[in-house]
Amino acid sequence: MKISYAWLKEYLQCDQTPEQLSTILTDIGLEVESLEKVEAVKGGLQGVVIGEVLSCEQHPNADKLKTTKINVGQGEPLDIVCGAPNVAAGQKVIVATVGCTLYPDPEKPFKIKKSKIRGEVSEGMLCAEDELGLGESHDGILVLPEDTKVGLPAAEYFGLEDDYLFEIGLTPNRADAMGHIGVARDLTAFLTYHKHQFNFNTPDVSSFVEGNGSEVKLKVEATEGCPRYCALTLNNVKVGPSPAWLQKRLRAIGLSPINNVVDVTNFVMMEYGSPLHAFDGAVVNGEIVVRNAKKGEVLVTLDEEKRELFEEDVLICNADKPMCLAGVFGGIDSGVSEKTTTVVLESAYFEAVSTRQMARRHGLNTDASFRFERGVDPKMTVTAMKRAALLLQEVAGAKIASKIVEVHEGELPKSAQVEFSPERCRKLIGANISDADIESILKGVDIEVKSKADVWSLEVPAYRVDVIREADVCEEVLRIYGFNQVEIPAKLNSSLMRFADQVSERWKNTLSEMLLGMGYSEIMNNSLVSSSHVEKWGGEALSAERNVPILNPLSQELDTMRQSLLFGGLDTIAYNKNRQQHNLRLFEFGKTFHKYDSYTENQRMLVLLSGFQGENHWSTQAEAFSFYSAKSVLELMLERMGLKGFLQYKPLKKSLFEDGLQVFVLKQKIGEIGWPSAKMRKGFGVKSPVFALDLDWDALMSSLKLSKVQFKQMPQTFATRRDFSLLLDKEVNFADIEELAKQADRKLLREVNLFDVYEGDKIDAGKKSYAVSFTFQDDEKTLKDQQVDKIMEKIRSQVESKLGAQLR
Repeated sequence: MKISYAWLKEYLQCDQTPEQLSTILTDIGLEVESLEKVEAVKGGLQGVVIGEVLSCEQHPNADKLKTTKINVGQGEPLDIVCGAPNVAAGQKVIVATVGCTLYPDPEKPFKIKKSKIRGEVSEGMLCAEDELGLGESHDGILVLPEDTKVGLPAAEYFGLEDDYLFEIGLTPNRADAMGHIGVARDLTAFLTYHKHQFNFNTPDVSSFVEGNGSEVKLKVEATEGCPRYCALTLNNVKVGPSPAWLQKRLRAIGLSPINNVVDVTNFVMMEYGSPLHAFDGAVVNGEIVVRNAKKGEVLVTLDEEKRELFEEDVLICNADKPMCLAGVFGGIDSGVSEKTTTVVLESAYFEAVSTRQMARRHGLNTDASFRFERGVDPKMTVTAMKRAALLLQEVAGAKIASKIVEVHEGELPKSAQVEFSPERCRKLIGANISDADIESILKGVDIEVKSKADVWSLEVPAYRVDVIREADVCEEVLRIYGFNQVEIPAKLNSSLMRFADQVSERWKNTLSEMLLGMGYSEIMNNSLVSSSHVEKWGGEALSAERNVPILNPLSQELDTMRQSLLFGGLDTIAYNKNRQQHNLRLFEFGKTFHKYDSYTENQRMLVLLSGFQGENHWSTQAEAFSFYSAKSVLELMLERMGLKGFLQYKPLKKSLFEDGLQVFVLKQKIGEIGWPSAKMRKGFGVKSPVFALDLDWDALMSSLKLSKVQFKQMPQTFATRRDFSLLLDKEVNFADIEELAKQADRKLLREVNLFDVYEGDKIDAGKKSYAVSFTFQDDEKTLKDQQVDKIMEKIRSQVESKLGAQLR
């Protein structure tokens, strides 16, 4: 939020410099992220002075130019060639002297140099309004009153005042500081307690007098979304440019002046923090209805967007149609134009949650919605309206034509009643602040002490939406007392906490270090995703009914908690590949969220591979990542955890992956390994194949009970290997063969590996050929052929009878 130093000093007259106020604001919780000097005119008109035209003659070599002698109050008169048609002897004019720089366009500076124009010396320039950056007129040079002092700096003549702009990182809880007066009020509390000299005053609206003309007929149906609504009619409005002081104030904080009516509403919003809206009285046509939108209703807003409305939206309407999204954005047809002569001012309190939801639904973030969705001061609506009406009288010649019409039927925020112990406050803060000082601070921040005993009874103003508990009051005391005044003790005591999930964290660290050593990078994605991901890609694996929606989403792209890490992982791959990072090894630990009978969280681990295993070289072609690359990573991790001996694979069922395998440790499923479909990858903007390992970390941790460290002597014998070439149906998986082999022998069989696969025209359709190796070993004695043959015969019998295999 932008705050102007010069504007701030209209309410708070103090001796503090901008730098000092910047420090104070940060200390009291309004963190100043930047302090920037703002020149009223770029360059500050340095080197531009008031001059007098001593003589004006026709240029000897040009019909449209004249030669002049100019007195600038010092030294010899300057010879200046001028092409303005209105230049004449005896005038007081604006002179840009040699060496100064003008900014007719802020991006295109123009430096004044001594030169010759058609053979005549020119030692400066006589300036028009647009050349100084003070306006747009270029009809001729500026001619000043005769009594203007020669030699006076132009910046002084025009009353140009440099300003300083505070960029405050306003946190959502500080709704009280969304305007200049709110910031000044907070500074006042600090300056009062710390005994600084200052004067604080707010605009006087006591001169406001209601008219006796016809009032707007006002009807509020959406009382929940609009608890309070005020309207005021003004006649004889002359819409036009705002006066210089008003334009200057708005430009200082980055707002562009539009016209005097709109500028006044923006000025009051930035002054009080209470948004206003001005309707063309001809469009209002004597009636305002505040209601919810109807099904199928549309509104063209000020940005010329045709918006389809939702039934939850609160609208400001006339008798026939919507005029405005309440507290968010105006309609294009109801705003003030050059033809407007009657204005209906709106000042209201719109409920924060409904305003926030409406702004998010339409993807809008306006100055008004920024304030309403945080909670404006409900008691400020009438005061802000009176202030705006008085300003419109001043800058637009408006006449207050009616009484303030008000409907107050909904529930407004109430003053919070808080029980507060000064003794607990001192312990919490860590400073020995006296009761008198605490009471002084509370008074400074508008918190009323209703009664005092051991526990005080306090009443907090409604505009302080963030102060509802004793701890909040302690924070108010501390920030005004000063964080820096709390002494740091010589001794600090701390308790060492034992984490309940130490085993899980230890294994996360172990596997992270292992993967990092293999060239992987750890990623961390947002837990918020778009609900459309599940609808588009969830298939049978995920259900939209299991989504955990966000009640107050930041955007439609971040409106639900993730059900899978894969969505964020694909976004990360797309982001990196779009930046020329094509070979990716990634892993992530994170939670997924699901709604069943209750809300549940599940810790998971995701490993992603895409691209090539190395860089291509002129002499070698790098090998691309494949399904088996991801499978080998899984087996390395489980081997490190002592679980590889319990690893089993089964075909996929209801998965996000197009194909792959389920991963089991004995009978417990711990995840899946596979690849997302090309259609899913295209949806995330990923063109190249991606291979993924999605592990249920909670299930994996519960499987650790199977892992036991056992030490045994190294084998004294050699292993024996036998192979089978099997003709199988295509539906048969290697995991089925491996399981049957282990059932046949668990004592001597050490490994079962698939080392060749063939599918082609040399075998029958619907068939495939597997070459499978079996490794046997006895740690104590050398195996005999008869022992191995017996086991191999048993395996052959099993695969033939149960899998329909044929030996080739």
